[in-house]
Amino acid sequence: MKSIDPATISTRELHGYLLGSIAPRPIAFASTVDAEGKINLSPYSFFNVFGSNPPTLIFSPSRRVRDNTNKNTLENIREVPEVVINIVNYAIVQQMSLSSTEYEKGVNEFTKSGLTPVPSLKVKPPRVAESPASFECIVKQVIETGSEGGAGNLIVCEVLTAHIDEDILDDSGIIDPFRLDAVGRMGGNWYCRAQGEALFEVAKPLRDKGIGVDQIPEPIRLSEFLTGNHLGKLGNVASLPSLDPQIQENPRVRSILQSYPAGLPERSKHLHLLAGQLLQEDRVEEAWQVLLLSL
Repeated sequence: MKSIDPATISTRELHGYLLGSIAPRPIAFASTVDAEGKINLSPYSFFNVFGSNPPTLIFSPSRRVRDNTNKNTLENIREVPEVVINIVNYAIVQQMSLSSTEYEKGVNEFTKSGLTPVPSLKVKPPRVAESPASFECIVKQVIETGSEGGAGNLIVCEVLTAHIDEDILDDSGIIDPFRLDAVGRMGGNWYCRAQGEALFEVAKPLRDKGIGVDQIPEPIRLSEFLTGNHLGKLGNVASLPSLDPQIQENPRVRSILQSYPAGLPERSKHLHLLAGQLLQEDRVEEAWQVLLLSL
């Protein structure tokens, strides 16, 4: 493991380590206007949601590392404390990237990127018509984290109006992540797309308290054939199951029992491997039964 003291390397090097490891990051595609009404559109991946009552979004246009100057977005917000934060999906990722070109102040990145400005309902900056979701915000506070190149400027925004494309909603009116097709920022030139096999579900332990990994019997907990993810699923059951003899009627289990006599390490190995396959398929109860049989 490489240990790094931020004080011993350049800001540029540290920037690479931070952005390369703290990823993927959602992208705030921020539209602003200056005091003369000139529009700016620029993406920022130092961004997230930090509350829903009041609805609070924060993004940060950091000071430029090379010359310690501020971004036009920050200058605009100091003049007109309003912003629309547009969400980036795969359909507009190339246009979003083009808009990040450091054009001179006053150049309209909507025009440069070919995206469509739509008048907002409650704030002066327009929203991006092609974005699957946009949030009209007032700026409540700007927090400077430093005065040198690379320092952040946390722009704390309160959402006044949200615009959600109905095409990304499922039949229950909930945002479908597959329809959203969101894009996240990685390090360097890399992005990631939240689509296909990149999307997966993890059951939240909200209703029942899981027993925890520490309560899993030691021969299972210390198995060399089960991963940390496997153990996390096993520890998310409400109580330690009891062995159901019916598991022995499972064809794959029966094959293992017939092939490897009781007491041999090979029997436990193959039962654990089978349980791992079942856990990959989210068949947690069945996996537990197979593992209990290995004890």
